[in-house]
Amino acid sequence: MEEREASTRTTRNKAAPRQVEPKEAGGGRVFRVGISGSYGGLNLGDEAILGSMISQLRASLPVEITVFSRNVEDTRQRHRVEHVQPVRQLNRREARAVVEGLDVFVLGGGGILYDNEADIYLREVMLAHELGVPVMVYAISAGPLVRKANRDLVREALNRAAVITVRDRQGHRLLEEIGVEPDVRITADPALLLEPEPLPKDALQREGIDQARRLIGASVREPGPAAPDMDMDHCHSLFANAADFIADRLDADIVFVPLERQHVDMQHSYAVLSRMQLVQRATLLKGEYTPGQLLTLMGHFEMAIGMRLHFLIFAALQGLPFVALPYASKVTGLLQDLDLEMPPLHHVNTGRLLANVDRSWDRRDFLRSHIRDRMPTLQERARENNRLLVALLHANASMRSLKGD
Repeated sequence: MEEREASTRTTRNKAAPRQVEPKEAGGGRVFRVGISGSYGGLNLGDEAILGSMISQLRASLPVEITVFSRNVEDTRQRHRVEHVQPVRQLNRREARAVVEGLDVFVLGGGGILYDNEADIYLREVMLAHELGVPVMVYAISAGPLVRKANRDLVREALNRAAVITVRDRQGHRLLEEIGVEPDVRITADPALLLEPEPLPKDALQREGIDQARRLIGASVREPGPAAPDMDMDHCHSLFANAADFIADRLDADIVFVPLERQHVDMQHSYAVLSRMQLVQRATLLKGEYTPGQLLTLMGHFEMAIGMRLHFLIFAALQGLPFVALPYASKVTGLLQDLDLEMPPLHHVNTGRLLANVDRSWDRRDFLRSHIRDRMPTLQERARENNRLLVALLHANASMRSLKGD
């Protein structure tokens, strides 16, 4: 989840005029789907979500996809979709014109319904409701939602949605708590279906990574809206001590993996490095990678320790034993799904973290098998999101046919 604005270019992406009738391709219907979330290259975890959504949808139906993005050029180049709209630059009239031309509007996936920006993400949802365009809320996380105005808005918007899925139990419970009445299904993060991609030639050598050494991956992040009260001084200290322990006890090199390379992941990684005594044993990735390339790179690690949800998902996809620092409910949800235990970050001190790292290393063979045994069930839940979206598209098309639209 990303809270920062990226540059957008509006001159090439004016709001599209309404398309009254669906296009035809080879005699069959082409479904027009709009997708809105935290997209635009700000966070590789979010881009992994979008890439998975698009690939599954394209494998299921002939579709014309419009992505509402914070960075039009990044989304166009990264995902090759038919249309990209600069969502933070569109006025209400322009946004309405785009939404009106859709068969279904999709909100998600990812952690996007939180106090600071829930109203921003829900603008197009409310426009879709006004226009009679079905809405699917797709594999989201929710919270924190403390402000009454935001809770009321989320309840109103989601009570009119055709389909709602969340990726964790905590999000399900919160939506029930605020009064969301339609059935909310617990699925899983679409990024669990990410496929590895080849790394650029000599990528590891250019990063200064010695493949002959034992490698441990690490991920640190900023507080963000999911954990606004997180003590970063405590977090940096924990990570530095854990990294020194890993270098000394496991005779390993530590590779910090920033999923928000252009923003604060780099800064917080450097903050950890500055506190390490064995800093010569640590590396911070500096190259540009796709989510699939990062997944491949993580296959070179023997274990991982981290905070970011998608770093941990990538570790799980590679069958890596990992130690999580659960700073938010979405991370706790992944641990519950994988039947792994770790207390919340604010309950973790240095001794407890190092003991967990040590124990996980000693049990690494068991943990690899344990994670791999549970992944197929979790991935099948991730596929359920697309099945529900396809069913909604077909149902909407049938209803329009009966009405003679």
